[in-house]
Amino acid sequence: MTVPGIDPTVAPSGTGCVECDAAGGWWVHLRRCAQCGHIGCCDASPHRHATAHANATGHPIIRSLEPGELWSWCYIDRIGMLAPEVLGSTRVPLPPLGP
Repeated sequence: MTVPGIDPTVAPSGTGCVECDAAGGWWVHLRRCAQCGHIGCCDASPHRHATAHANATGHPIIRSLEPGELWSWCYIDRIGMLAPEVLGSTRVPLPPLGP
């Protein structure tokens, strides 16, 4: 079965938030775009890159990459769901250095 907005064959963009890693930033939780594999930070993170990616691209579904969490979210329908075919893992960023 093919589900619009979900491509289980696409590789994740990395192991952390793409934009935060590039800018030396940090995140609270990670989300993976189910359509293209983009890894972005959650809405509790300072820059909310997962939602920004969904808004910029129109890719509707993200998956939580938190250990033990299996839920996904559809931005269009504003509803949670299970999409086990969207795989991924997460890593905890190092704390910021300095005062």
